[in-house]
Amino acid sequence: MVNPRNPPSAKGPGVEQRLKEFGIALPPPPTPFGAYVEAARVGRLLFLSGMLPVIDRKPQFIGRLGGELTVEEGYQAAELAVRSALAAIRQELGSLDKVTGVAKLGVYIATQGDFREHPKVADGASELLLKVFGADMLSGRVVLGVASLPLGLPVEVELVVEVAD
Repeated sequence: MVNPRNPPSAKGPGVEQRLKEFGIALPPPPTPFGAYVEAARVGRLLFLSGMLPVIDRKPQFIGRLGGELTVEEGYQAAELAVRSALAAIRQELGSLDKVTGVAKLGVYIATQGDFREHPKVADGASELLLKVFGADMLSGRVVLGVASLPLGLPVEVELVVEVAD
């Protein structure tokens, strides 16, 4: 089945090629911090566990936005969480070129007090996905502020992608 948002005739360079062109390096694929799997495929959808801004199980950012961390640091944390998601997808599918669309993006942000810059932080995730997949493969997004996230991390990204048969 061809994705009407991204028909083969309209496709430019593949996702793997775009990563190279933009110089986007992916971290090692994440490993679970508990009793769960990083990715589960149901039909043509690949559901990822919450992706965190960690490399080799080491948090790269700790704290809350509006408290210990700036909006720019939150943006970077969201971008790193998506790079981890891309690494998990590549590990599961063998290539990011098998992704035919982003079905869902959720960005959860640990915030302090009356923090209101959620969209600017979430853009770290959205803008990387836009660069890698292109606008025709993106979905809408949900952005939520929360009191805390695992390991004291500032951002967690939820991603569901559509994959080729």
